[in-house]
Amino acid sequence: MNLETLKQKPLFQMTGEEFIFLQNNLNNEVPQKTLDSEKGKKYVYGIKGIAKLINGSTSKANRLKKSGVIDKAIIQNGRKIIVDVELALELLKGCK
Repeated sequence: MNLETLKQKPLFQMTGEEFIFLQNNLNNEVPQKTLDSEKGKKYVYGIKGIAKLINGSTSKANRLKKSGVIDKAIIQNGRKIIVDVELALELLKGCK
């Protein structure tokens, strides 16, 4: 199987074997950055994680996120939200 040809082929036209081959080979191409690999870093995930961090409600966490105060501490890809706890707390301290 040719990897370049499969990349151009629509997903709905692929066989299961072709799809699995593509998945396995693309995962090897993209370097995986693990967030937990950095020593001492702590993260919270999602709006509920932000709410837990500030000890508040999810609506307050949503407002905080939308305000932009902790933007530097947030990594977001689509709907997935990851927040660096230490950086977020530093940004919140500077905000007051």
